[in-house]
Amino acid sequence: MPKTLCLSVIEADHPIGPILIVSEDDRLVALDFDTPDGRLRQILRPRYGRDIVFEEIACPIHIATPLRAYLDGDLDALDRIAADPGGTPFQRQVWTALLGIPAGTTLSYGTLAAQLDRANAHRAVGSANALNPISIVIPCHRLTGSGGALTGYGGGIARKRWLIDHERRSR
Repeated sequence: MPKTLCLSVIEADHPIGPILIVSEDDRLVALDFDTPDGRLRQILRPRYGRDIVFEEIACPIHIATPLRAYLDGDLDALDRIAADPGGTPFQRQVWTALLGIPAGTTLSYGTLAAQLDRANAHRAVGSANALNPISIVIPCHRLTGSGGALTGYGGGIARKRWLIDHERRSR
């Protein structure tokens, strides 16, 4: 039986463009920039299966308001969003660690792996980061390659750069 999830689009006057929001039971379960049938569906399949149906709705105010506030410079606003990313225990460990990286700062994959007492697991950290279904809210854009190089972001490097710069300007 298909799983029905609520899909909303937030049109942004910011360079990152429209944001796709997927919610279930008033919780944010995915955020992406692509079309629903692109990366968004792929990152939701492990959790919900292949038969996902999106019901288009207006973005729930308890998600839209804090997200817009973040985009307008209130970096703490995202803390008000109830989110449920799902994931494996290791993925959840990485995603929780991402929440500890202060806005406007970055950390390398290797440094985060070392902080998790898995110094040789930088690739596994990178993989978990890439499968984060709730970008921006779980700030996967704050991870960089060694030496600070901006690498691998599902929304594209230009968006990653804008998010990091936005956070630095808004601190």
